[in-house]
Amino acid sequence: MRKFLVSVVVAALLAGGLAAYGARRLYDRADEAYRGYEGAEVFVDIPPGTSTPAIGRQLVASGVVRDETTFLMALWRSGRDRGLQAGEYRFAAPLSAMAVVESIAAGRVHLLPITFPEGLTRRAMAERFGRSGFGSAEAFLAAGARVDLIADLDPEATDLEGYLFPETYSLPRGAGADDLVEAMVAQFRRTFDADLRARAAARGLSVREVVTLASLIQRETGLDEERPVVSAVYHNRLGLGMPMQCDPTVIYALQLAGLYDGNLTRENLRFDSPYNTYVYPGLPPGPIAAPGAADLRAAVEPADVSHLYFVSRNDGSHVFADTLREHNRNVREYQIEYFRRRR
Repeated sequence: MRKFLVSVVVAALLAGGLAAYGARRLYDRADEAYRGYEGAEVFVDIPPGTSTPAIGRQLVASGVVRDETTFLMALWRSGRDRGLQAGEYRFAAPLSAMAVVESIAAGRVHLLPITFPEGLTRRAMAERFGRSGFGSAEAFLAAGARVDLIADLDPEATDLEGYLFPETYSLPRGAGADDLVEAMVAQFRRTFDADLRARAAARGLSVREVVTLASLIQRETGLDEERPVVSAVYHNRLGLGMPMQCDPTVIYALQLAGLYDGNLTRENLRFDSPYNTYVYPGLPPGPIAAPGAADLRAAVEPADVSHLYFVSRNDGSHVFADTLREHNRNVREYQIEYFRRRR
């Protein structure tokens, strides 16, 4: 019915415009590129529920389409009169009315990207958000404290550290910190799905424990093939009651206290914080960074190995060991001797 009404309107306009343009001229005009606005670009924001004639008036008033008759002709020719979508659209070049209608029908709304790499802390994300133009770092930190977004999965959460999923997000210009944080938590939920939650429960791990362990794995290795092995080391240590002795947890503790200067010393390893896994046994109180999908899976699917130790090869990879004797030999080779040769 709606298409019929639009067709009737177009027919009436055609009849009224025949003398001025001719039927063929009006038909062809929908294919002619037009630009009636000044400046490099113009934005047209179409609210939900806007009627088709009102959309046409907005486009004409913004200088994107020549006139309402041309808009309706393009709408009739395209057959997309029922599919125009709400949103903000950016126009920066001459376009035909047909192209404009197709763009709005396809929902090609103007979005701006913001990327959060894996392994960032909530504060590091806030700094990146503050530089993005979407809002202030303070606003992001405030939104990142909305534990109501995750309370059903982690009732112990005091903030959203670890639950702000690292990803590239595309947002409209008017989006704020709350919009972004809600999208990030929603993406975490999609990633840490029912299957992974079931695997966690089968291992007797809470969601918080899994995300915390995944954050340690993320901060220890950037290699996908190593993540399950690093996970196995930590699972094995937990099973034996051994300290985790994870350097990134000490760094996180120092960062929380505003004491980290980029260097980790032997003295730092004695820093008194519940996040210091050299001082306190077991997992730290919560996540220390944002784990990715591979980290979350590795946390509940550790490799079937008996390793208890690992040390960096200084090339992004690690060498693993079952015994302290073997580990000390690896430390001498890949740390002490390596740096001695580089002097």
